[in-house]
Amino acid sequence: MSLLSIQHLQKSFADNPILRGIDLEVEQGEVVVILGPSGCGKSTLLRCINGLEPIQNGEISLKGFGRLGQDISWIKARQEIGMVFQNYELFGHMNVINNILLGPLQVQKRQRIEAEKVADELLKRVGLYDRKHDYPRQLSGGQKQRIAIVRSLV
Repeated sequence: MSLLSIQHLQKSFADNPILRGIDLEVEQGEVVVILGPSGCGKSTLLRCINGLEPIQNGEISLKGFGRLGQDISWIKARQEIGMVFQNYELFGHMNVINNILLGPLQVQKRQRIEAEKVADELLKRVGLYDRKHDYPRQLSGGQKQRIAIVRSLV
């Protein structure tokens, strides 16, 4: 059973079709790359998967639980699907670890010790564990982007 399944997804802005009958199956552990020129709909597809853009037709299913936005609420779906936005701004008044843990603690109501353990492992994987207590102004653009990826994964 697919982790994520998309069938016949269609999305338009006014009379401009952006996504035309997209089909995609993503299996557990599989890495998928969405590649294409600027303006071809990559970000729109990701925004549809996260419920940030309404779709005109098709279905998006998660882990065999049902259709996103129908059988599964978008709130529940967003706890299972992470997204790093093109503008991945971190909160400037919060250090790295607090930026990462904001969602897991406030939205998912996870225990800090458990969520921070996951965050620490991911920070080590992206080579930024030693920057855990730094503030965004102390990081390069690439480091901020890696922190945003960790935030999404946690």
